[in-house]
Amino acid sequence: MKILPTEYFGNLALLLDLEADAEKQEALREQTKLSAREAEATGHSISQLVIREQGYGLGGHFLLGLGKRNETLPLPWTRLGVGSPVILAEEGRAENAWRGIVSAIRRDALQIALNQFVETESDKPTFRLDRAPDEIARFRQKQALEAARGASSSRLEVLRDVLIGSVNPLFEKAEALQAFNKNLNQSQIGAVEFALSAEDVAIIHGPPGTGKTTTLVELIQQITRKGQSVLAVAGSNLAVDYLLERLISAGENAIRLGHPARITPALREHTLDALVENHPDVKTAERLTRDAYALLNQAQKFTRAKPEPGAKQAMRQEAKEMLREARNIEDQISAMLLNSARVVCVTATGIDAERFENKIFDWCILDEASQMTEPAAWIPIRYAKRIVLAGDPCQLPPTVISSEAARGGLNLSLMERLLNRHYPSKMLNVQYRMHQAIMSFSADVFYNGDLQADETVRAARLADQPQITASPLTETPVHFIDTAGASYDEEKEPDGDSRFNLHEAELVIKRVNELIECGVTPEQIALISPYSAQVKLLREKIKLDVEIDSVDGFQGREKEVVIVSLVRSNRTGEVGFLADTRRMNVALTRAKKKLIVIGDSATITYHPFYEKLVRHFEALGAYHSVWEE
Repeated sequence: MKILPTEYFGNLALLLDLEADAEKQEALREQTKLSAREAEATGHSISQLVIREQGYGLGGHFLLGLGKRNETLPLPWTRLGVGSPVILAEEGRAENAWRGIVSAIRRDALQIALNQFVETESDKPTFRLDRAPDEIARFRQKQALEAARGASSSRLEVLRDVLIGSVNPLFEKAEALQAFNKNLNQSQIGAVEFALSAEDVAIIHGPPGTGKTTTLVELIQQITRKGQSVLAVAGSNLAVDYLLERLISAGENAIRLGHPARITPALREHTLDALVENHPDVKTAERLTRDAYALLNQAQKFTRAKPEPGAKQAMRQEAKEMLREARNIEDQISAMLLNSARVVCVTATGIDAERFENKIFDWCILDEASQMTEPAAWIPIRYAKRIVLAGDPCQLPPTVISSEAARGGLNLSLMERLLNRHYPSKMLNVQYRMHQAIMSFSADVFYNGDLQADETVRAARLADQPQITASPLTETPVHFIDTAGASYDEEKEPDGDSRFNLHEAELVIKRVNELIECGVTPEQIALISPYSAQVKLLREKIKLDVEIDSVDGFQGREKEVVIVSLVRSNRTGEVGFLADTRRMNVALTRAKKKLIVIGDSATITYHPFYEKLVRHFEALGAYHSVWEE
């Protein structure tokens, strides 16, 4: 049955509206209905902040340093991070509010970048910082959906019809690859060959640790050596920066687009803003800007002699013309740099239609495509002739907060929808991260047993490192501690819906101390929990330089040792958030040499996934009861 674009994209737009409404309602609830303490408990708000420092930077933005009035106090636990859009409001004067982006964060303070100076009415004001919906991103997604819906007699029309299933994809005969990277394995080489053979769209499926980024870098190098251009896109700034870093290391000349606050400091010299700023022609624009402000300043000054009628207005008009000319020069430099770039790196929602007007790339490569909502994916698709989707739908799905939008399919990425239709794809099947025993459960359950460990990691243990003492904990790759029957009951956080487990936290601390006594450094250890309240509890109790984060926060990361705290322990077998088994796949595949899982088998095995997991631990000889402690 032929799929109508009007109906298809109309449905996506409706789902996008539902998500926007849910985000606005949640933000409104946190900003108006919750007390400061309750709002802080959600992780989306911080109150009673004072200005510690202010200045300019990051491409001319106004930078504001904020912290508690008592400088010895740390910031509360927060979900806000670098790049988060926020609203800063003066407490007691809600009408005084400014939009900005978190540009830096540490234990006791954070910095936000704003487009305007903050003027307050109080002598000693305090501020509240709240997460803000990203309205620009929403607008760009709507633009993209409308462009795809109405595409006619264009390359976008062909790609649209292939992607919505109205037309079958075409592939040329794959040519043998002369790889630039001589260390690629056969599945990586095959994936690059397959992608290059696509007339329209190709999919590369990259399970954990299989070198997806390495493969994409090779693909981009092959494309640019043919004189073709690439739009390299991902859903998150971290993923874009990582790809850019790898491209630069491989010798590619790539330009990064995006707000400077959202870009890794070491990579800011590769941003379009920095390249424009350092371009020799920009000196003319700087001189015009400087002269224009001098003229405006002169027009505002009081003079003894009465100015000629209209003189001040003429000076202001001349200054405006100079500023307009300066902006035109900067825009021309930007357009020239973009048009000459072989590779442009940007987040999907960071693509500005005005800046990309009439710009078409030969290829668009979407990394993390399985974590991107479909409306977001359509933003870069409209600017390319061929598309490559790369990711892993067996890991984290797109984040959607509207249950109605999720039921409608907004949490189903474009990549996953295509794979559900058995769209042609290539899977990378050799992983370079984990010990064979750590990998084996996920390989069987999520990847049909097709995933294998490379020889370099297959049998690597902690105890094999010279500085680490051999012990039952360091000689084995997997350790499951069953807390069943020990009254390790979960608790609900007082001001929210998340869960924590104090006894499990204490057991985690005990294992961390044992590992450190064996010579493992804190920097080699990560603690992960699916529950934000447990993450918060562990951060409060552990002062070592151990990384502690949620499953979502640790996506794409790895550590020598990972300890997973499952939290759930109740008499009714309720597993809640644990039922999202793709998140557990992420948690179980972050460890390189040692995975420790702590949980209550009597609770979690009500779910068939965890019943299978516990049986797997038993078969490995990794099962231990807390009663052995």
